[in-house]
Amino acid sequence: MGPASAAVEAEAFWRSLVAAASAGYADTDAHARRFARAKLGGDRVFRHVLEQGLIAPGAEVVDVGCGQGLLARLLQVAGAAALEGRWLAAWAPAPAGVHVTGVDPLPLDLARAGVALGDAATFVRADMRSFAFPSCDVAVFFDTLHYIAAAEQDDVLARVRAALRPGGAVLMRVHDASSPWRFKLGQRIDQGTAWLHGAGWMPVAGRSQADWTACLESLGFSVQSQQMNGRPPFRNLLIVGRLG
Repeated sequence: MGPASAAVEAEAFWRSLVAAASAGYADTDAHARRFARAKLGGDRVFRHVLEQGLIAPGAEVVDVGCGQGLLARLLQVAGAAALEGRWLAAWAPAPAGVHVTGVDPLPLDLARAGVALGDAATFVRADMRSFAFPSCDVAVFFDTLHYIAAAEQDDVLARVRAALRPGGAVLMRVHDASSPWRFKLGQRIDQGTAWLHGAGWMPVAGRSQADWTACLESLGFSVQSQQMNGRPPFRNLLIVGRLG
């Protein structure tokens, strides 16, 4: 199979995963299903997680700011595809057997998550600033850490570091404050999204790529980062911190 054919196959497979994940919200409400399809299909961070194997098979995952459980639902359908023998050989091993604990303060989103996933995941209504992180292999913060102050970010990440098992990882998608106008635009969009989801108009606090890296390295993580925008023209980063 040539590169062009492989790309077409990969795109079709990815679209099938998005469709299957979105279908899980059919019994919630129309908004939840539309949002799932648009977010999973349009934000490349989710596909990147699967392609690169950032969540290994059998991992215990804590998704902080999980919303309606999109990551948990995607991991669920990815594991099912692997069990059915439909996983792409060119991608990293499928996240089969993963368990997700989703944490979020918004009851409506958690209700949607519960309907979509049932007992396939655990959802907890809590604020990350006071949540007691369980022992885990991966902690995920996709577009969430900037809703708390810098000192609170430090505290949350330190507690996550203590909860991670040897070889564990933290996955963060964050704004890069070193691009001021893109950073401010992203902040305003995220504040509007939070307001629409019932969280009110929340303050936001970001850092530059260098500051995020220094924070994680001070906790003993090795750090890799790359641009990972949900949509242009934002300046977002995917930062992966690994232990050991």
